[in-house]
Amino acid sequence: MSFESRLIFDGVADVYERSRPGYAPEAVTWISQRLPLGRVLDLGAGTGKLTRQLVPYALEVVAVEPGDEMRRVLQEVVPGVEALYGTAEEIPLPDESVDVVTVAQAFHWFDVDAALAEMYRVLRPMGGYAIVWNAWDDDDPLLHAINDLLRPLRPAREDDDAKGRILSSPLFTSHDERAFPNVERVDADRVVDQVSSISAVVGASAEDRDRVLGEVRALVGGGVVDFRMITHVIAADRA
Repeated sequence: MSFESRLIFDGVADVYERSRPGYAPEAVTWISQRLPLGRVLDLGAGTGKLTRQLVPYALEVVAVEPGDEMRRVLQEVVPGVEALYGTAEEIPLPDESVDVVTVAQAFHWFDVDAALAEMYRVLRPMGGYAIVWNAWDDDDPLLHAINDLLRPLRPAREDDDAKGRILSSPLFTSHDERAFPNVERVDADRVVDQVSSISAVVGASAEDRDRVLGEVRALVGGGVVDFRMITHVIAADRA
């Protein structure tokens, strides 16, 4: 996936921050028990959705994010965390300088093999990683309907076996997978904003974007809804 495609969120950084959900608190607690949260690198940190949840658990958190606007928002909302320009394929940290690498809602933008090699390089012995993402609960009628609207806009997946390559990498061992319910009660405007910040919608034509957002608003109505997600985590140790 091209580097330029990762910067698509820079144009919607403020919308991303106010509308995108955090991760299930139980998931972050589990990560803190599974991995040694000393110095943590939050890689592809965006506006710091996971970064802020790690701060109470870690001795130190460093965020790396290539998007200038995303990084600007992160620095505003998570003060005191060092935020660096960088990519997963070229992490701007020395060898064996962090205890844990976290990646939240971002690994699908990475070159899998290059990112895993860089994560291995910056991790200390006995360290590990946690890859985290929210998936919409497609059993929920509202989210199923929104997914149906978005499906024609979503590009074909470039790497359908990314998860298999992650789990089979010889650089990491003792993989664990967990899933945690993550439900947020939100109003209609936030649902529409969240959908507007999805890469497939950001990159769509103005006509398609306006049509989809109008249909999402009609589905949501004017009240509040339980936005049902599942926070998934893959954790592993440095081999």
